[in-house]
Parts: sequence; structure tokens; C-alpha cells
Amino acid sequence: MTRRETRGVTGPEAFKVFGHPLRMRLYRALHLSRTGTASQLAYQVGETVSLVSYHLRKLADHGLIDEAEGQGDGRERWWKLASEYPAPRAEDLGDTPENAAPQAALGALSFAQRADLYLGYVGTRLTWQADWRAASFSHEYLALLTAAQLAELSREMHDLVRKYESAGRAAEEAGDTEGRERVALHIYGFPFRL
Repeated sequence: MTRRETRGVTGPEAFKVFGHPLRMRLYRALHLSRTGTASQLAYQVGETVSLVSYHLRKLADHGLIDEAEGQGDGRERWWKLASEYPAPRAEDLGDTPENAAPQAALGALSFAQRADLYLGYVGTRLTWQADWRAASFSHEYLALLTAAQLAELSREMHDLVRKYESAGRAAEEAGDTEGRERVALHIYGFPFRL
């Protein structure tokens, strides 16, 4: 599989479009399945096909997803991510007061959905096999770093996760799915003051 480059979400309107709860869930579902139809995605997120179709078109209008050509029998439109991750960045909007609200809303929504995903695991932890319970983790590290060190740490962690992500995708494409589960890694690095 060829790795697609990250295009990034740009402009306040694109941040608002991606910052819709259902659109973010659809984007995550497409990231996991790589391609999908409105019907398949509606089933995954528990919404109607017509509602999902509408939100998929909104994502496509802003370049976040594209049609996946050569899929299916032509009766339904297939979708794929336009880039590997949208990677919303504050610098794409600029540090102006009118751009603060879309940035904050997207960050809060993203964090809330990640928290829901983790709390779902916590609530069902005992239903997982012992090896998965032992392998899962939740850590908090509090370090004294410079901005340059935090940026370097981010790059190193990104590269490490990508290594495992790529290995998992390659194994899946080779048909090696035995014992594999989807795994969420939520990593934050930010300054704070006491």
C-alpha cells in the first residue's frame, strides 16, 4: 500500500466541517476500513444512510475524503480518505480571535470522542482476554522540556507508532489477521503551569 501524504485541514470553514461529531466518527470509520459505502458506514456508526450520505458529501466537498474508484459494482459510491490523517494544525488557521473558536471546538470534540472510546474500553475491560488486558496501558508522564525537545519527542513517537501501524497493515493485507485487534493510541503533549 502506498502511503498517502497528509494534506491537512485548512481554513476556518474546513475546521468547522471536520469538527462535526458524526463527520469525525465517519472519518475514523473510514480510516479503519480504508474504503466504505454510505450503507456500510451508516451501519458502523448507527445512523441512517441518508444522513451519512449527506455528511460524506460535506467531507468530500472540503477535500477530506474522495471517491474510491474501482470499488463495488457501481450501484453505490465508495469513499476513501483523501489523506492519511487530516492533521488539523493551529498554524493552518493563524492566531487570530476569529479562528480560536473553530480550533477550540475541534480540539474539544476530538478529545471527547477519544475519551468515549477509552471509557468504552474501561467499561468492558473484563470482557477482553487476559493477554489484551495485560497489554493495554494508560500512563501519564510529567516532564520538564523545552519546546524543541517536545517537538523532537513528538516526531520520535510518531515514527515509532507509524512503524507498528505499517506492520499491522502489511500483515492484514497478507491475510494475517489472527489475534489482531484495532488498537487506539491517544497521545498528547502540551505545556501547562501549576
